[in-house]
Order: sequence, then C-alpha cells, then structure tokens
Amino acid sequence: MKLLGCALCSKLDGMTIEKNQSLPVRPSIVVFDLGKVLVDFDYSIAGRRLAQQSRIPAAEVHACLNQTPLLHRYETGLMSRVEFFADVRQTTGYCGSLEEFTSFFADIFTEMPEMTAIHAELRRKGIPTYIFSNTNDMAVEHIRSAFPFFANFDGYIFSCEVGAMKPDAKIYEAMEKLSDKRGAEILYLDDRPENIEAGAMRGWQVILQTNPAITRAALMKFGLLDG
Repeated sequence: MKLLGCALCSKLDGMTIEKNQSLPVRPSIVVFDLGKVLVDFDYSIAGRRLAQQSRIPAAEVHACLNQTPLLHRYETGLMSRVEFFADVRQTTGYCGSLEEFTSFFADIFTEMPEMTAIHAELRRKGIPTYIFSNTNDMAVEHIRSAFPFFANFDGYIFSCEVGAMKPDAKIYEAMEKLSDKRGAEILYLDDRPENIEAGAMRGWQVILQTNPAITRAALMKFGLLDG
C-alpha cells in the first residue's frame, strides 16, 4: 500500500511504504499531531514530582501514568479530571491536592522549536493549520497557557472531546467535519506509523514525522515551503 505524499520509506505493520515518485497534489490544509511533533513530553517528570507525596517510587508512579488503560480512559473522555485524579491517588497514595496534581501532571512538555518554526512559516504563507491530538484537558490547558504558538491554528481536535483516540476512524471523521476537507486536500504530520496509516487509508497525504529536516524537505515538495 502506498501512502500518498509520504516523504519516507518506512515499514508499517510489516508493509513496505514506498516513496511516491510522482509530484504530490498540493494540499489545502496541514494537520499537526501535537506530542512528539510540536511539543516533546516526558511522563517521568510527573512521576518524580508526584512520588514525593506518594507511597510508591517514581518509576511506579510513571508506570501508572504513561500510556496506560487508565490514561486511555481519561484521554477518550470516559472519565473526568476528578475521577482520573481519584484513581491515580488510590493507586499511588498521592496525598497532594487536585490543583498540585494538575500542575505536576501537565507540566511535562517542552517546545520543539524547529517544528514550531515550520508551523509559523506555513501560517505566514496563509496556509490553514489544525491540531489533531490524543490528549487530555489538563495537557491542553497547560500547553495553551505555556506556549504562545498553540493559539495560532484554525482549529483543534482532541481525543478527550471527541470520545475516540487515533487511529479510530471517529476522530479522523471529526477532523474532516471541522475542516470541511477530505482526501488529498489534507496533509497530516504524525510521529506514530499507525496513525499515519489510518490517515492514508482515508486518502489523506501524510508525513511520518521523524526529524524537522525531513519534514521541511517534504513540505517543500508539496509546494508549501520555499527552498
């Protein structure tokens, strides 16, 4: 299977993804994943901070938070912030307040300046851009307040609001509805191959994000950035 406009040769679920040799269709919008694309994150930071007021060590707190079924329920909107906090507190013995927990849990992000600079260039050219993220309300609130670049998008799709996480079709449908774009009109950047593959299956053009130089070169091939 060929991923339209993919700048990389990768293996997705055992299938070789070859470079598209023809010139790609110029997309109308660019859709960005958030974590590991525009901001880096490290749940061990939260684990260390929360462990200072917990009955278990930092590594176990980290294991409770990072990509677990509990986090999945929270990030698909199946539980509220208060319910998530209560479950974490029960598991870890954390004795701090909800406000402290929110601060520790959310303050795990660092901006990826080469990627946010690419986004800024696209905006200066008048290209509509969107955020498309598996995430939670605490993270969104923190990123919105801490990183000015986050305000400069045309729209946002968050798993916690849609009730589905990538690569579930429901969240891709939500992006298409929000942007009123379909198929090759959409160029999608994500660091996770399974998410990229789901977009490509809908006819989206895609870039598997590995480093800014490769992404910049791909965007130049799409005619979205200058050389």
